[in-house]
Amino acid sequence: MTAIETPTRPRKKRPPRERQPWGSPATYFVAFVFISLCLGPVIYIILGGFRDNSQITNSPAGLPNPWNFDNYAEVLASPTFWQQVGNSAIAAIATTVGVVVLGLMASFILARYNFAGRGAMYSLFAAGLMFPMTVAITPLYILVRDLGLMNSLGGVILPQIAFGLPVTIIILVPFLKAIPDEIEEAAAIDGTSRLGFFFRMVVPLSLPGVVTTGILAFVASWNSYLLPLFILSDQASYTLPLGVQAFASQYSVDTAKVLAFTSLSMIPALIFFTLFERRIVGGLTGAVKG
Repeated sequence: MTAIETPTRPRKKRPPRERQPWGSPATYFVAFVFISLCLGPVIYIILGGFRDNSQITNSPAGLPNPWNFDNYAEVLASPTFWQQVGNSAIAAIATTVGVVVLGLMASFILARYNFAGRGAMYSLFAAGLMFPMTVAITPLYILVRDLGLMNSLGGVILPQIAFGLPVTIIILVPFLKAIPDEIEEAAAIDGTSRLGFFFRMVVPLSLPGVVTTGILAFVASWNSYLLPLFILSDQASYTLPLGVQAFASQYSVDTAKVLAFTSLSMIPALIFFTLFERRIVGGLTGAVKG
């Protein structure tokens, strides 16, 4: 007897993937022009630090020839530069921690609790987005002076936390509203307190938004110039933006060294922002979906 062959089913062919259209060349041209306008000054400053003053004078748009590393070496060997880096790091880290902690707690209350005036309070924080620090710089100066925080990093950190809270709350409230009520009810049945629910469930689930707001607060504090300009008068407490201004005034003739100092002062923020760019986009996307 011959074995009966079982018929094999023919494999279904997968439909070919549709190729995404490339778009019009005009779109790529506009994008290229926009990217060039953004990156051009940054590249010019970084490369300018590797040149000397004669090269910049003879060929302002040329490449370093030969490459001169003395400008960067002198800036990196300067204790003033590292002192200003430390001041900027202290202000940025303290501002980030304050914004994230206070913003997350306030967002939790606004998103998960029903009380009279909740909508008005949320609208008040939203209105803070339209209130720039430039308008409030004079009242801030008087308030910081009355608190005795002039010429100290605390006088810079506290206002930066206050002005960073509106953005943080606007981003985090949708995250916290998107957490299902069933999770909170199940946690309550298991005996978890509201504080335990906040630390065990809310914080991990809102981590993308927390990372986003933390990065935005850090970069904004690192690049802050106007507030430190009014609050800080002693060069020992200068942050990097003020240090760039003081260095440019002191070495106004040495353009190459000024460019080297400027590029070194902005590189940390650029690296930090580039590494966490996807988290920023993901956090903002989650806030919109929520």
